[in-house]
Amino acid sequence: MPAERTDGAYPNAVEVKIAASGERNYTHYYDTATYTSLWTAYPLSAKHMGSISRPEEWSFNPNLSTSVQVNLCNRSYTNSDTYVRGHLIPNASRNGIKEMQLQTFYVTNSAPQIHTNFNSGIWQTLEAALQSVAKNETIYIVTGVAFAKEGETKTITYTTAKDDTKRVPVPNYFYKVALKVATNSSGVVTSASTVGFWFENKAYSTTTYSNYAVTVDQIEAWTGFDFFPNLPDTVEQSAENNSSWSTFKSF
Repeated sequence: MPAERTDGAYPNAVEVKIAASGERNYTHYYDTATYTSLWTAYPLSAKHMGSISRPEEWSFNPNLSTSVQVNLCNRSYTNSDTYVRGHLIPNASRNGIKEMQLQTFYVTNSAPQIHTNFNSGIWQTLEAALQSVAKNETIYIVTGVAFAKEGETKTITYTTAKDDTKRVPVPNYFYKVALKVATNSSGVVTSASTVGFWFENKAYSTTTYSNYAVTVDQIEAWTGFDFFPNLPDTVEQSAENNSSWSTFKSF
């Protein structure tokens, strides 16, 4: 689980835990001022994945007032030929358990993402690669968005939903960080491996996601978030220096 920011950077952000059948599905850090989940954290293993049909509609998140959510329940963004409802925890990572799957279709689990050659290309390919790894072991993933890197000035574009008037800021960046851990017989973490991926919200001419691998340390510097604070300090320091997908995959 990432640590919440305590420096006042996101005064309107709240941590919301989504559970199904008494089990944590995912947790997101939702900024009510921008109608955006800044990060979404979840475990992923074989039991979460299956072949349940994809729902046709989205719904409001019952854990938050509808006044701080964007109505994307029946239709997408006004310029939906450009932006789609980009899942932060994807459907295919929860289509093995119906209740959990439906919770990935909360409107708070989406952000406006370039569709052609990003959401439908390199991003989807990365998601599938992480799902493939998780078929054999539990991994821990955080998916997030950023409007600018720490200390960077970026122009922010806004869009609206077809069924709402709220102005929604379009993230300039999307990222994922992933964690594997090894434990001893007592369940204590003895070693770990991480890897991160950082993308501009744009169309890509490739689906080779490994070209965009960076260290978790680097993404923490760009976002100001500490993603895996519960790891032992020495393990965290070593694990978060890796920027190789193949090293992570073979850990």
